[in-house]
Amino acid sequence: MTPPSWLGHNWLEPHYLFWLAKGALLTGWLSLLVIAAASLLGLALTGLLDSPLRPLRLGAQALVSLHRNTPLMVQLLLWYFGVSGLLPDEVKFWLNAPHALALPFGLELPWPSFEFLAAFTALTLYSASFICGELQAGLNAVPPGQRLAARALGMKGWQVLRWVVLPQAWQLVRRPLIGQYTAIVKNTSLTMAIGLAELSYASRQVETETLLAFQSFAAATVLYLLLVLATQWLGQRPEPAWRTLR
Repeated sequence: MTPPSWLGHNWLEPHYLFWLAKGALLTGWLSLLVIAAASLLGLALTGLLDSPLRPLRLGAQALVSLHRNTPLMVQLLLWYFGVSGLLPDEVKFWLNAPHALALPFGLELPWPSFEFLAAFTALTLYSASFICGELQAGLNAVPPGQRLAARALGMKGWQVLRWVVLPQAWQLVRRPLIGQYTAIVKNTSLTMAIGLAELSYASRQVETETLLAFQSFAAATVLYLLLVLATQWLGQRPEPAWRTLR
């Protein structure tokens, strides 16, 4: 079949599609790890912002403000080039050398590259600051009377939070959090600046070698769309019945 003239003169060969698929898998894996870590860190920062201890509260505010008000690209470059420049040569050599963790039955778990670690750290800190804002807004939106009524019924502090505040806050922040999670998937594309071989990096490699710019970036666009739609679908799935029982 001859491709349309506007599409170019060649299709991408299978091994180039494999490059893109491999980049998409790395993008998905990095996104999944960042979503999990940033959610936990965002929850911790939300608790620190409500802490009665002023030093903890100020520290959390400084961390959130720093990452919300500086470009993600600068943070990536800081962690990759800046932090690595402060490390001893022995540590840098160890981080950049290939490693594997021995597992039972002769299996090995490869140690992530320094590019991956820098990308994971920068994306987690950046995303956690925004997730913290969403969680704090949801908790503040729950009427104070709900807490007072629960305490009047004899509930303890953690019971009020678990059974009264969090279920209501979750319904308020669920959609904004899904938006933050899809943003994480898209923000991974910036990690190509530090040499991480994710989807954007792979599409650029394919375009450089084949000179098929439209096909390369169109394929990458479709793969990004599939990753984002999968994230939205997973986030919008209804909760299991046992989670709704009170």
